[in-house]
Amino acid sequence: MERHVLVVYPHPDDESFGKAGTLALYTAAGTPVTLICGTLGQMGRNMGKPFFANRETLPVLREQELRDACDVLGIRDLRLLRLRDKTLEFEDPEVLADHVEKVIREVNPSLVMTFYPKHGVHPDHNALAEATVRAVARLPKDERPIVYGSPVTQNAREVLGPPDVVNDVSSVLDTKMGAIRAHKSQSQAMLEGVQKRMESDPEFKEQYSKFMTQEAFWIVPID
Repeated sequence: MERHVLVVYPHPDDESFGKAGTLALYTAAGTPVTLICGTLGQMGRNMGKPFFANRETLPVLREQELRDACDVLGIRDLRLLRLRDKTLEFEDPEVLADHVEKVIREVNPSLVMTFYPKHGVHPDHNALAEATVRAVARLPKDERPIVYGSPVTQNAREVLGPPDVVNDVSSVLDTKMGAIRAHKSQSQAMLEGVQKRMESDPEFKEQYSKFMTQEAFWIVPID
């Protein structure tokens, strides 16, 4: 059992898509989880279907969606950095690492979850992941938490090899789906499309079911 899990992602919904099941397993087991969210996703393109947000209201809406998802997942400690969406790559990496290090030293996690550096596709993903690894590397080796990275690149398995950890989250699938649905502005259109395709394509339905119940992570080496 982990002592404390620290989750570090740049956008609201990053914690839910592909990771919510694992987080639900931890909180169900009584493991405290702290989530650092770097931005409010104010530059996101999705505004709901039909639209129920605009560029001005989106950050407030996405913050509430994030809080709702945390409630679903049992995450009681949410830290908002409130940095500007789509600009993290231009932030001083040492300052970004300072933000993460401060929380690491406060909550003393045994496990940190973030994107896998250089495999996050989105520049914000890579910037905050690299800052997280930088923060962990500042600690003495015997005090460093394990870092689970989530790659998004198409060739991740080819480059990184098979995942180090694969969690079966079928027992908490309803919780995972609840967290994803909480991010209504981002997930509504996607889930409608998935449902329609599952109704017409049995092979896709089987593949999607497997995808949703298996969450894979790679351990990030810390130099």
